[in-house]
Amino acid sequence: MRSILASLLISVFLLGCTGQQQKTAEVKQLSPTEFKDQRMSTKAVLLDVRTPEEFAMGHLEGASNADYRGGEFALEMKNWDKNKIYYLYCASGNRSGKAAELMKEAGFKHIYNVGGFNALKEAGLPTE
Repeated sequence: MRSILASLLISVFLLGCTGQQQKTAEVKQLSPTEFKDQRMSTKAVLLDVRTPEEFAMGHLEGASNADYRGGEFALEMKNWDKNKIYYLYCASGNRSGKAAELMKEAGFKHIYNVGGFNALKEAGLPTE
């Protein structure tokens, strides 16, 4: 009887502990039109994860460059505020998707992959 009671208490304790685990954030996908319709707040960060050469050829107005392929992205993101909202884009949406997943794994809470630069430009978003 005592061992059954002990097993029951351990089971209840373990189930209680797993129920308190923090839920991980999800990377949200936005189309260029959906992104255009959103109002970016001052807490939001727009990241172009293309190479510096691609960024220099044109980028969305207000974007910062954080080269995903350059090898420094993972180091740079350690200094970023995990509670801010991040919108990421690249040439096609592939690199920004990978960068967003890396940020998710690091504990960032609000991450949006908004796709490729040309599609964003064609949707009428301002560029520099």
